[in-house]
Amino acid sequence: MSKQDEAGLILKLYELRREETMRKARDWFAQEFHPTSFEDSMQTMMSDKGAYMRMVGSYWEMAAALVNQGAISQEMFDATNGEHIGVFAKIEPILAEMRSTWNMPEMFQQLEKLIDSTPNGREKVAKVREMMKAMIAQRQAAKA
Repeated sequence: MSKQDEAGLILKLYELRREETMRKARDWFAQEFHPTSFEDSMQTMMSDKGAYMRMVGSYWEMAAALVNQGAISQEMFDATNGEHIGVFAKIEPILAEMRSTWNMPEMFQQLEKLIDSTPNGREKVAKVREMMKAMIAQRQAAKA
């Protein structure tokens, strides 16, 4: 695939991220979804925000599959995206339980594969997770 074709796919992914409902879902996921347990994610799944959770997760799983299958080079993807690292940082701690509870061992397999193939991928995820914890703490302190 040519670099121009890859760039076209990257731009298409960006367009999808800008769609109104997807933007709301991404904002909610980034700012309000902070699961500390599998039970937290289950409560969210059963709430009015469950669709947002599924939308964000399936979007990044799809984007990761495009990279993993060679439609977009990892180099270009990594140069133009970073949000998937934050998404994985939120779900990684509960992923094993999600997979076993729902009997879906393939759940987020594409995203996990992309993270693992990214240079220092797991370290980046850990750093982002710690940054998120610090931001949550700052927000809570500001509210007090």
